[in-house]
Amino acid sequence: MVTLSCTQSSVREINRALRSQPPGAHVTIVEPRGAHNLAVGLRSDLHITVEGNAGYYLGGLSEGIDVTVNGSVGWGVAENLMAGVVRVNGNASEAAAASAHGGTVIVSGDASLRAGISLKGGTLVVAGDVGNVCAFMAQAGTILVGGNAGEALGDSLYETVIYVHGTVRGLGADARIEELTEADVKVVSELVEQSGFDHIDPQEVTRVASARQLYNFDALKSQRY
Repeated sequence: MVTLSCTQSSVREINRALRSQPPGAHVTIVEPRGAHNLAVGLRSDLHITVEGNAGYYLGGLSEGIDVTVNGSVGWGVAENLMAGVVRVNGNASEAAAASAHGGTVIVSGDASLRAGISLKGGTLVVAGDVGNVCAFMAQAGTILVGGNAGEALGDSLYETVIYVHGTVRGLGADARIEELTEADVKVVSELVEQSGFDHIDPQEVTRVASARQLYNFDALKSQRY
């Protein structure tokens, strides 16, 4: 077990130390004090625990990592994640899991605006509520919301599917509510098991997907610009 302290080392030094660890290593980061860019750009199979609140972009641009944050995080947690798991035992600020191509991001509290924006294949699970414009231009992947969703959910959605256990305040452009299938129930059940959020009943979620009307833009549809 390796322990790194944000009060004794800079973020650059900590990330350099993380990159030097062998695959399978367990590392604890203490005294993060809202530091930005922790555990970014990692490719090794590392198990990282952050003891406290972290700042922007924790775990971003990484592949194959397993990160647990015992606190809340700032903007863009796990941004552009390629593979692995990032678990936040607190709340997440704006743009959680933005552009994630793979892996799973789990938030045990609430997520702010634009959660899952431009998602490209990753999975985002939020135990609580998500703010407005969740999954804006999300292209692929899955989002499960254990609480309520704000305005403009799924605005300009492509192939990402969103499941909401609570209420949906408003749908964005080209998003629509669809019938829940047994395949959907299975997907949600697996996410509930993985996340441990047993307050979510897979049979009682709302499925939101794309109406696919914005795939091809027709500039002459109304015969004017």
